[in-house]
Amino acid sequence: MELRNAGTNAPVVVYGATGHTGRFIVAELLRRGRTPVLCGRDVVKLAEMARHYPGLLCHVAAIDDAAALDTALQGACAVINAAGPFLDTAGPLLDAAIRNGVHYLDTSAEQGAAVHVFDQDARAKAAGVVAMPSVAFYGAFADLLATAAMDDWDGADAIDIAVGLDGWHPTRGTRITGERNRAVRWIVEGGELRPLPDPAPMRDWDFPAPFGTQEAVMLTLSEIVAIARHLRSERVRSYMNLAPLRDLRDPATPPPRVAADERGRSSQRFVLDVRVERGGRVRRATAQGFDIYAVTAPLIVEALDRVLSGEVTKAGASAAGEAFDAVGFLRALAPEHFVLTLAVETDASELATSRVPVADGLQLSLE
Repeated sequence: MELRNAGTNAPVVVYGATGHTGRFIVAELLRRGRTPVLCGRDVVKLAEMARHYPGLLCHVAAIDDAAALDTALQGACAVINAAGPFLDTAGPLLDAAIRNGVHYLDTSAEQGAAVHVFDQDARAKAAGVVAMPSVAFYGAFADLLATAAMDDWDGADAIDIAVGLDGWHPTRGTRITGERNRAVRWIVEGGELRPLPDPAPMRDWDFPAPFGTQEAVMLTLSEIVAIARHLRSERVRSYMNLAPLRDLRDPATPPPRVAADERGRSSQRFVLDVRVERGGRVRRATAQGFDIYAVTAPLIVEALDRVLSGEVTKAGASAAGEAFDAVGFLRALAPEHFVLTLAVETDASELATSRVPVADGLQLSLE
């Protein structure tokens, strides 16, 4: 079916608008001249947020109230789901989007939730809408970097991803999802999705400065199923350094740090390092920036803008790297939101001594 809502300036419903990530998304939509509709489950928090945004529509809708969801989505061009756990919210919100003929994008890091959205491809096509899960720091970001690094290769021997964080102050939603999401995690081995080994393997990862070489553990999130959907690789694995996991597992770790700049970003520093290997050659793509929650907003709003502008011509479920020109997408957001380094191809034997240069301009004012 022909794609609906292309070229429209109709409102965008943000479900979970009052959450930490949702607030960044609302601000990014406004910054780009779009009209968000504030939507969620907590009437008190919605009323408080609405006072800060006079003139914006506001809807209270429980996730199990189909009629309320339909009312919220009437007249909208898309819904952005920023409310976890997505094992609860992705299904009902995607159903509502399909019923109402609006595009669906979410910020899930949960592999199971992403797979559920991909499995609704036929229904999304029939409705003429795009369904795109995991358009966030975890998920689409690594997928786009891997797709950019793959470039003209039609397949790879291995795709390895590493997340480096200088710390992690988790939101309440992150903590709840971690407590409830006990599903088997997947990696790609032999070109197929297979369970993550238990115990998870450890390795040293040579991160770019200022992180340097750190011990990392295999930790797989929604980027695995996104990449497996459209890139051919014998192996796909992802890792995270240990410092943020210690923060995450400590119940005394407070919520996200206070804002350190005018956009509300914290001073949390991240690096996302992706290596694609084929026949002894390695291509590397790296992004560095601040605040994993804040950077999700430009990623998902850029994706929505590209859907609405007509860059995506076919309805259905897709991963970000599958739907968009990955290099063009990333460069559209750099260096304003992160510093991008698309490294030259190197020999795999040289990787142990190679370094991705620290890009100029990566600064966050703490004044």
